[in-house]
Amino acid sequence: MENFIFYNPVKILFGKGQIANIAAEIPADAKILLTYGGGSIKSNGVYDQVKSALAGRNVIEFGGIEPNPHLETLLQAVELVRKENINFLLAVGGGSVVDGTKFIAAAVPFVGDPWDILAKQATVKTAVPFGVVLTLPATGSEMNTSSVVTKWETQEKLYFSSPLVYPRFSVLDPETTYSLPQRQISNGIVDAYTHVMEQYLTYPVNAPLQDRWAESILKTLIEEGPKTLANPQDYDARANVMWSATLALNGLIGAGVPQDWATHMIGHELTALHGLDHAQTLAIVLPSTLSIRRDRKWQKLLQYAQRVWNIVNGSEEERVTEAIDKTRNFFESVGVRTRLSDYGVGIDTIPVIIERFEKRGFVALGEHQDVNPQVVEQILTLSA
Repeated sequence: MENFIFYNPVKILFGKGQIANIAAEIPADAKILLTYGGGSIKSNGVYDQVKSALAGRNVIEFGGIEPNPHLETLLQAVELVRKENINFLLAVGGGSVVDGTKFIAAAVPFVGDPWDILAKQATVKTAVPFGVVLTLPATGSEMNTSSVVTKWETQEKLYFSSPLVYPRFSVLDPETTYSLPQRQISNGIVDAYTHVMEQYLTYPVNAPLQDRWAESILKTLIEEGPKTLANPQDYDARANVMWSATLALNGLIGAGVPQDWATHMIGHELTALHGLDHAQTLAIVLPSTLSIRRDRKWQKLLQYAQRVWNIVNGSEEERVTEAIDKTRNFFESVGVRTRLSDYGVGIDTIPVIIERFEKRGFVALGEHQDVNPQVVEQILTLSA
């Protein structure tokens, strides 16, 4: 096992009715900015619950944060926070709202161009404190340090990470997810699943506990995910998927083990260029990545085949191939297509992505740092 430092200070308030308790988590004299997305929280009752919990508090609202939050929109919020001397943020929504709020929190006190936080990985020295009321289980952003933001003007999707943007608390109430469209439920399952795979399906380092944690999350998503699609009011299934998505990317299963993340880097370009949902890009890229990198991932693919999919018969080659096929089929079974052509994206996008990778210096991705632009081209070609 590799050396690691694990730190996660996020307080989780899990379960039905927990939104009512957020006032106790926010300083009484705080001037609060409530951030949210397209307004679905106003139709599903979440907004009313939040406003009720914060009755009598000093609250200003900022809505309209997009899926794959736009830098241009977030900078408007940054100016509002500065102008109004707001000192606490509350993100109410899915991963995009949380990611956007993390950027706002880091950008408000940042000296210089806030885009440098993403484009130049400029150091975040301080951040505005914030909390989360999660309405879409998928990204794990409610319990980690990462944020992904899109600069709409240049079609760039980049990320930053800082321990200063851990939420102070996150409310996870499965009932807030009941009204989600099927597409968002499906995307959340695929997103969480791929987060686990990026940390788990690399190469062995004798970390059996992390492996089994990862495998248990994958198996839970396989078992519980379809239940949430079949019955949106299944509280237990919603709860299990919600907690799985959080644990998939809160740092625990990735402690002390190699990590990949090439699939995500490729996927970000597909979203930036073509507007695909984040999870859709992961469903396209992951099976092809596993196929192209199978020799480098061989041992973990065999372990994955046996422990997650119960594949024990056939040659090693056959078991590896079946495991990759079952991964693709699972994504398809929960309603997320797995080919570029399914979304009307042609192979003419491949050289554009390769050029972007070379321009940014993304020439040594993956757990072995050997996923170069040529390998990315192979992966995308297989994904057509």
